[in-house]
Amino acid sequence: MNWILKKFEALTPAELYAILRLRNEVFVVEQDCVYQDADDKDQASLHLAGWEEGELAAYCRIIPPGIAYEECSIGRVVCSQRHRNTGKGRELMNQAIAMSLDLFPVSPIRIGAQSYLEKFYTTLGFSRCSDEYLEDGIPHIQMLLVK
Repeated sequence: MNWILKKFEALTPAELYAILRLRNEVFVVEQDCVYQDADDKDQASLHLAGWEEGELAAYCRIIPPGIAYEECSIGRVVCSQRHRNTGKGRELMNQAIAMSLDLFPVSPIRIGAQSYLEKFYTTLGFSRCSDEYLEDGIPHIQMLLVK
């Protein structure tokens, strides 16, 4: 897997298209959830993309403190269907956590996680820090990683 971290303005049109396509494939079509993906946070975020043989296999964005939350955040965490259950999601999150801590060493990391993924994120060191809430009709919780 070839991991690339880029600012929004450094993404090529082809990279941005692949990112938006994957996010829409999973979050809109597969999860049958109509929501506004373009939320004006992408421009301030760093984009972590895992490429395998020219295909975008895994992606997330790292959001600096003060944009989504007071803390640094990792969001839009997604693996293509073809690459699920291969460890790529865990590899993506390990990369994102390491890069977030390197970029923002004094900030904990806060995520808004789909509730069914609580156990997965707990294995990465995150702890639940909110009650369950609905976001775009999907149950979510906030989780925090303090290192």
